[in-house]
Order: sequence, then structure tokens, then C-alpha cells
Amino acid sequence: MKKTLKYFALNKPYGVLSQFTDKHGRRTLKSLYNFPKDVYPVGRLDMDSEGLLLLTNDKFLTNYLLNPKNKHEKEYFVQVEGIPTSESLQKLRDGVEIEGKKTLPAKVKIIEEPDFPPRIPPIRERKNIPTSWISITLIEGRNRQVRKMTAAVGFPTLRLVRVRIKNILLGDLKFGEVRELTKNEIEGLFK
Repeated sequence: MKKTLKYFALNKPYGVLSQFTDKHGRRTLKSLYNFPKDVYPVGRLDMDSEGLLLLTNDKFLTNYLLNPKNKHEKEYFVQVEGIPTSESLQKLRDGVEIEGKKTLPAKVKIIEEPDFPPRIPPIRERKNIPTSWISITLIEGRNRQVRKMTAAVGFPTLRLVRVRIKNILLGDLKFGEVRELTKNEIEGLFK
């Protein structure tokens, strides 16, 4: 019997692990939606990151999306402490050294504050230090890479929301909401 392939987009809230079980009793994806048993996340978002997570039982697609040779884009909206200078933005674009290895070139720009609902719990704010938002688009996915990159140029990440994986957009999916991908979206992931 041929198994039915399933494809989901999830807006992962802050404080949820990108997995279905946790021996420490922390919140997992299982608390958000009753996914089919053979569906798993494609990659991960840290517990303290939010936004778009794809889940599927299509092993071919999972391998394709996780293979760094395929260089597909992932875009993040990042709230940072301070207002990045044009020099620090250029460093992020050119690649910064984290853990002894330079990151691949990235697309980086300052953006208007996105219309996201407030994070729960709220980010820590300091009265005398402004914050700003930047868009960072990567073609690699090292552990906590965006946070390490912004810290390396002197602008620590306060909030991180993934808004796009290749052609799939977070759009107006609310925290914890799940939707199935459309046929066009699925086809677009393979292009």
C-alpha cells in the first residue's frame, strides 16, 4: 500500500521544542496539533525562536531541503538590540566567523517592525537602548546561526521569527496554527 504524503506548515510559538517528545517535560509539537504518526519536522527552530516550520512524511523532500548543497533560502525577521550600522550589515552579508568557520554570504536589510503579536513572555526591553528589525536570508542552517551572527557584529538578537522557507511563507498563520500546504506550494519546494 502506497502511503499518502502529507505536508504541513506550522507557526511555532516561543517556548515549544521542534520535536514530539521531551524527557524533561517541556512543551513539544504534540501539544499544538494531532499530526499523523509518520510526520516529522524538516529541520528545526530553537525553543526560543518562532515562526515557520515545515512538517512532512516525505523523506525525499526532507533530505532535499536539509542538504546544504541545494542552497535553498530561509528568511528570518530578527529584532536586535541597537540599530545596526551599514558596516555591521555588510559584515553579515559578507559572512562572519562563528566557531572558527565563516558563514556563507547572506541577504540582510533593515525592515520596518513587522506586525507580529507580542511575544509571550515579552522580550526584555531596556529603556535606554533602542531595538530594530532586520531581515536575514540564509542558504545554510548552522546551530543558532542567526543569533551567533548578530552577536558577532555587536547587535544581540532579542526575537527571531522565521518567515519563509524557499517558496513557503509564514503569512498570516497565527502562533500554534497549522495548515496543509497547497499542491502549488509543494511543487514549488522541489524547484
